Amino acid sequence: MRRLSYKSGKDRSMNNTDDNRNMIYFLIASMVLLFGYQFFVLGPQQKKQQAAAQVAAAAASSSSAANIAAGLPASGPATLTTAQALASSPRVPIDTPSVRGSIALKGAVIDDLHLVKYLQKLGSKDTVTLLKPAGTKDAQYVRSGFNMQNVPGAPTPDTVWTVGSGSVLSVGKPVVLVHDAGNGLRFERTLSIDENYMITQADRVINRTAAAATFAPYAMVVRNTAPKRSSAGDYVHQGTMATFCKTQEDCSKGKYLTNQSKFHELVKGKDFREGSTTGGWYAITEEYWMAAVIPDQKMGVNYRTRSDTVNTTQTFTAGYAASNSITVPAGQMWNSTSHIFAGAKHDDQLKAYEKTLGIPRFYWAVDWGSLQFITYPFYLLLTWLYKAVGNMGLAILALTVIVKVAFYPLAHRSYEQMTKLRHVQQRLQPKLDAIKKKFPDDMQKQQEATMKLYQEEKVNPMAGLGGCLPMLLQIPVFICLFKVLQMSIDMRHAPFFGWIKDLSAPDPLSIINLFGLLPFDPATVPLIGGILAGPLHIGPVAILYGISMWASQEMTPMAGIDPMQKRIMSFMPLIMIFFFSQLAIGLMIYYFWSNILTILQQYSIYKRLKVDNPLDDFIAKITGKSEKKAA
Repeated sequence: MRRLSYKSGKDRSMNNTDDNRNMIYFLIASMVLLFGYQFFVLGPQQKKQQAAAQVAAAAASSSSAANIAAGLPASGPATLTTAQALASSPRVPIDTPSVRGSIALKGAVIDDLHLVKYLQKLGSKDTVTLLKPAGTKDAQYVRSGFNMQNVPGAPTPDTVWTVGSGSVLSVGKPVVLVHDAGNGLRFERTLSIDENYMITQADRVINRTAAAATFAPYAMVVRNTAPKRSSAGDYVHQGTMATFCKTQEDCSKGKYLTNQSKFHELVKGKDFREGSTTGGWYAITEEYWMAAVIPDQKMGVNYRTRSDTVNTTQTFTAGYAASNSITVPAGQMWNSTSHIFAGAKHDDQLKAYEKTLGIPRFYWAVDWGSLQFITYPFYLLLTWLYKAVGNMGLAILALTVIVKVAFYPLAHRSYEQMTKLRHVQQRLQPKLDAIKKKFPDDMQKQQEATMKLYQEEKVNPMAGLGGCLPMLLQIPVFICLFKVLQMSIDMRHAPFFGWIKDLSAPDPLSIINLFGLLPFDPATVPLIGGILAGPLHIGPVAILYGISMWASQEMTPMAGIDPMQKRIMSFMPLIMIFFFSQLAIGLMIYYFWSNILTILQQYSIYKRLKVDNPLDDFIAKITGKSEKKAA
C-alpha cells in the first residue's frame, strides 16, 4: 500500500519563500550576465562593425571618386530591371548575324549585347547575354571617353550624344555619334562592326577654339559581380586578362606578356595588375565569352585590371587610359582608332584578328595553360576531326584512338613488362600460397619469405613498376587533353547520341531516379535535392567508366605492391565514379573509351604471351566453360 505524505501550511510557506528568493537570485544573476555580455562582448563587436562600416564607406567613396575621375560611373546596387535600364537612355540598335543589342547614347556606352548564335541553356529560346546596362543584376558594359580637366562642355558619363549618321549599327553600315560642346570643341565617334564580334571605334576631336585642348582617352570593361564558377573549375580561366610589354624595347620587338587574374582572387584583393605599356589589350573573360578593349597599338597607355567595392557592390574593371596627355592645338584635330571585342572566343577568329589588326597574342584569350605547346596542337587536331566527322563525340573517340596509336610503342613495352611479371607471378603462385598458409597472421614474415623466394628465383618484383615509367610520360598529354575538352567552345551544347545532348554538361541521367524511369527530378526533392543533384548525381557513363577502370586494374599485375595499397586501389574505381560524375560527359566518354582501348591492348599482349588473364576467366565463368575445364 502506497504511503501518502502531507506537508503542513508552515512548511509550504517556507518552501514558497525559498522559491521566491531563488527566483529573485536567478533574475538578478540573469540581469548581471545580460548587461555584462552587452558591455563586454556586444559593445566592442558593435564598435568594430561600425568602424569597419566607416572604413568600407570611405573605401567605397574613394573608389567611386577614382572611377569618376577615370571617366567611369560610380557603380551601385542592382536596382533596375533590364527594361528600365534600357529605357533610361536613347539608343542606337545593333544588328548583325552574330550579335544584337543597342548602344546607349547617354555616355556612348556599349551595354546591351546578345550573342544570337548561342543559347543560355539547351532547349531555351534565350540567347547568351554578354553585356548589360549599369544598375542591373550582373551588369557588364564597355565605356570609353576622354579625361579632360576644366574644359567646359567636355563629354562626361552623363552626356547624351547625338546620332550624326546611320540608324542601325550593322555589317557595312557604321554609325557616327557626335557631341558638340558648343564652344568650338566637337567630338565624333564612328562605330563599325564586322560579321563576328569586333567593333572598330574611330574617335576624332576637332578643336575650333582659340586655345589648345588637352585630354587623355580611356576605355574600360566594367562588370558587377563575378559569374558562377564553371564546371571546369580553375582549369579554364575566368577573370581579367592583360597583355602588355614591360619596356619600350620589348614592345618594339613584340615581346608581350599575358597575365590572368581570377575572379575569386580579385575578390580577395589579390592579383591586381597595373602598369605602363604600349598597345596590348585588356579584358574580362569567362569560360567561352570575352569583352575586351584594345587601344591603338602605337599608343602609350596606363593599364589596370582589378576589383573594387563601390557602394557595397563588387566591381571588376579591366582597361587603359593614355599615359601621356594629348594636346590638340587651336584649329587642329586629333584622330585615333581603337577596337572593342565582345563575343565568343573562337580560336580561328582570334588568330585572324591578331594577324589583320596586329593585336599581340590575341589568341591567348583562350586559356591554353602552361603546357600550351602540347595543348594547342591537340586542340587543332580535335577541331580538324570535328570538321571531318561532323560530330564532336565521334571526334573525341577518334582523337582517343590517335593518342593511343601514337603512344602504342611506349604502352606496349610497359604492358609487356608487366605481363611478363604476371607470368612469373602465376608460376610462383603455389609457393606464394604456401607462404601465406605458413604465416597466416604475420604479415611481416610473409613479406620476408616472399622477398626471399623472389631472390631465389631471381625475380625483381619492381620490374612491373619499371614498366610503368613509360606510362608516366603520358601524364602531361592526358592533362592537356583534359584541358582541351574543357575549354573547346565546340563542345558547348554539342550532341552525341541517345540521351547525350550536351557534351559540355554532366550526364543528364541519374541513378537516383533510375535514369529517368521514375518521373521526378532529384534536384526538386526537399532538403536533399542539392545533394541528389550534386555529389550523388551519378549517370550511366560514370558507372561504365568505373567498371572499365576496375577491369583495367584487374588486368594489371599487382606483384610487389603493399597489400594496403592494393586495398586502397580497389576503392579507386568507386571514388572516381563520384568524381567523374560531376564533370562534362564528353570527358567521361574520352576516359571510358581510353580504358576500353587499354583493356583490349593488354588482352592482346596476354594472348600473345599465353598468360592467363581475368577477362578470359570472367568469360569462362559466364559461359560455364570454367566448370567444364575443372571437370
